[in-house]
Amino acid sequence: MIYYLGLDNGGTNTKAALFTEDGVQVAVESAATAAITPAPGFVERDMDAMWQDNCDVIRRLLQRTGTAPGEIAGVGLCGHGKGLYLWGRDNRPVRRGILSSDNRAWRYPVEWKNDGTEAEAFRRSCQHILACQPVSLLAWLRDNEPGTLEKTRWVFACKDYIRFRLTGRAGAEITDYSGTGLMNLHTAAFDPELLRLFGLEPMEDALPPLCRSLEICGGVTAEAARSTGLAEGTPVIGGMFDIDACALAVNVTDEENICMIAGTWSINEYLRKEPVTDGSVLMNSLFCLPEYYLIEESSPTSAGNNEWFIRQLLPELKTAAEARGESIYDEMNRWAESFRPEDFVPVFLPFLSASNVDPRARSAFLGLNASHTRKHILRAVYEGITFSHRCHLERLLATRGGRQGRIRLAGGAARSAVWTQMFADVMNMPVEAVPAAETGALGCAIAAAAAVGGHASLADTAARMCAASAAVYPRPDAVAAYEKKYRLYLRSIDCLNDLWPEMQNLIEGR
Repeated sequence: MIYYLGLDNGGTNTKAALFTEDGVQVAVESAATAAITPAPGFVERDMDAMWQDNCDVIRRLLQRTGTAPGEIAGVGLCGHGKGLYLWGRDNRPVRRGILSSDNRAWRYPVEWKNDGTEAEAFRRSCQHILACQPVSLLAWLRDNEPGTLEKTRWVFACKDYIRFRLTGRAGAEITDYSGTGLMNLHTAAFDPELLRLFGLEPMEDALPPLCRSLEICGGVTAEAARSTGLAEGTPVIGGMFDIDACALAVNVTDEENICMIAGTWSINEYLRKEPVTDGSVLMNSLFCLPEYYLIEESSPTSAGNNEWFIRQLLPELKTAAEARGESIYDEMNRWAESFRPEDFVPVFLPFLSASNVDPRARSAFLGLNASHTRKHILRAVYEGITFSHRCHLERLLATRGGRQGRIRLAGGAARSAVWTQMFADVMNMPVEAVPAAETGALGCAIAAAAAVGGHASLADTAARMCAASAAVYPRPDAVAAYEKKYRLYLRSIDCLNDLWPEMQNLIEGR
């Protein structure tokens, strides 16, 4: 048998999944990679522990499935975008990695917007600046951790660090690095002028050589083979930003449909042959199909909020469900389904990690009263997350000329019938949920198959290896009910906008 291995290093979990040539998931192994929060807004990860988690899940996967190392035809990998992983001149991690949910550098995008730096940079990078982008984090480290940047040999994105540990070769794969704020999207190259604008000129030599998603970037080294159980020399491709992998996994390989990912981040994206350069969308990046740009609206405002709800408000129910051999998500979906679209539940702002309205905005429930139970709050979380996706969708639709096509939905919401229907009603578009449990890993496997399997094209490989469920259509009565709620959601945010700066001052003790 021939298999393809997909590695997905997300914001909360490290996963290795094995797929057949037809895209059938054979098995998956997962590890909860610990996040370290040394201060409010700081989210970090031990880089050695992260590498060990990758080794462990690969080894367990091969052992559990009885797969011979030689049956793995290729390795594809993806990871969370943004964030920062620094490799040192002493051949060790310089410091802990920084995740995409980190908000320590929030001041830099604000200041760069106010002083015109962002507008000047946008002409080259085609993207607005986020606190979690490498450009912001590097500036923060320059100003707050003396010596850190001087010790740095390579500036890595998440999955590029893992590929480096697998192959021993440093590379900057373009879909990830085109979202760093350091690349010129018109030339598809790092831009010294961008480094100058942000005061990061000394980092030019630490940017690895650029590579493509489907490029074979080396083979598994002997050392990595001993650690993972893979065969030495197994081809490892460049890989991609996890949102590119998910687009492949839901078979978005042309301009027709929109991809939505309800994961730790709210990812909303479509493909276009030219970037959107009027500043109306958050970010353009280079897609793994070289003829396309990925037009993206995103924020860490999606199903990560749901995980907080489980952890903080449903711990005993989760334990009880596991004891019965059931999933807590099944119970939550039953709770959510007990409400009608027109039923009032509190307005939830899903800003527990960060926001898509103001970098200082915080989460809130508005309209709580003594009659509300955890069921009401759960329904509010589902609705608030969906409304946040809608905010991003509206910006995308303004650049597409309307609601043509369908939404291909992946992530936690896609595995919930009630939530999938809510997405269709709130977006007022047909939604096709993708049943693949591990969309990021599947996208990696599709890319690996296209790179080493001799298939006609990446698009053909995606069409053969992935499938979507039948479309779920919006219900007119529900559309009208959710439209009223969505307007209230937006109004709630508007009413709180003046509060965030004062709250941030209190948080910082000023």
